[in-house]
Amino acid sequence: MSASEALQQSTESGGTWEDVRDLPPSAKLVAKVLEYNETLSQQQLAEETLLPARTVRYAISRLDEADVIESRFSFTDARKRVYRLDIES
Repeated sequence: MSASEALQQSTESGGTWEDVRDLPPSAKLVAKVLEYNETLSQQQLAEETLLPARTVRYAISRLDEADVIESRFSFTDARKRVYRLDIES
């Protein structure tokens, strides 16, 4: 892969629902919850999905590997991260 191709791939953002299709059910649930809520913390995702925190962490990592989720530090509490779905429509 050339440097320009790598740059082009890095500037392309987000994945597709097709990228989510083969993920575990917990990751699909987290993705759906994020589709209806703009940004949520890990704790909020656990509350919304009724999944254990450990399962939510696993789901987030799988969604991150599939490049369909973005995270940033929370403006209200810099110790926490908030997550947003990054799927092209």
